[in-house]
Amino acid sequence: MTTQTDITWIAADWGTTNLRVWALSDTGEILIHRGSDRGMGKLAPAEFEPALLDLIEDILPTRGEVPIMVCGMAGSRQGWAEAPYKSVPCPPPSIADATRVKTADPRLDVHILPGLKQLKPADVMRGEETQIAGFLADQPVFSGTLCLPGTHTKWVKLKSGVVERFRTCMTGETFALYRHRSVLRHGLSESEFDTGAFKNAVLCVLQDPKVFASELFGIRAASLVAGQTPTEATGRLSGLLIGAELASIRDEFDLADVAILGSSKIAGTYHAALECLGQDARLLDAESITLRGLTLAFSCYARETS
Repeated sequence: MTTQTDITWIAADWGTTNLRVWALSDTGEILIHRGSDRGMGKLAPAEFEPALLDLIEDILPTRGEVPIMVCGMAGSRQGWAEAPYKSVPCPPPSIADATRVKTADPRLDVHILPGLKQLKPADVMRGEETQIAGFLADQPVFSGTLCLPGTHTKWVKLKSGVVERFRTCMTGETFALYRHRSVLRHGLSESEFDTGAFKNAVLCVLQDPKVFASELFGIRAASLVAGQTPTEATGRLSGLLIGAELASIRDEFDLADVAILGSSKIAGTYHAALECLGQDARLLDAESITLRGLTLAFSCYARETS
């Protein structure tokens, strides 16, 4: 049975939509893993500490501080406390770059890791930099491309442990807008999509990116008059969007050596899209890599405070 005395530190991944926490022992054993839907997007700055306490107060010691390493949108301008960005090219930031948050509860010793920024072209990330650090922990001299799929997918060029540049594509958000707010919504499935239709659409827009805009309404038309099923329509929409994304970044990033940090359905979708280019990307578990990055930050903290 886990007690407060077993817990050495707490890791937190605080995104726009969700909060995930892990309580760990001094040997790195995960003692408790919890989550909530109280992401940054639902909270005012004064609500972050109560939201965190809702998840962890029962496991905090009665006295003394518990180090809490936080990555993600809690460090945004609209978050708990703004953690200034580091500029690329640079290695992923760590505890030396973190922002310490003043808390009302004396048991909380909160450190928010900063994100990364790029000036030309302008771009930012928060949370993904910690995944990058976790990835590099096991592959410190990797030179190639990372794909971090999500609502806003990141493509990152790494060279020998340094983030050289990155680009963000709003494909996930764009898909959601078409799916729920456009005329296309009437012909789409709720969750599943046809793999064949997806790959055909990826290849279509990769071969000729100019067709993207005109192909979109074709999804609606094919559903009305050509017998296209909802799963085929969904596959076609997803394929057009991800195909357009690949067409936009393929000259900027090396797609011959790509590691995809994600085990979700969307990560598999990117893997399938890269297969259309003849590339066999690696799929890695994003959650464990995020925790690995937060563990690195805690290890630095422990050395500095010992």
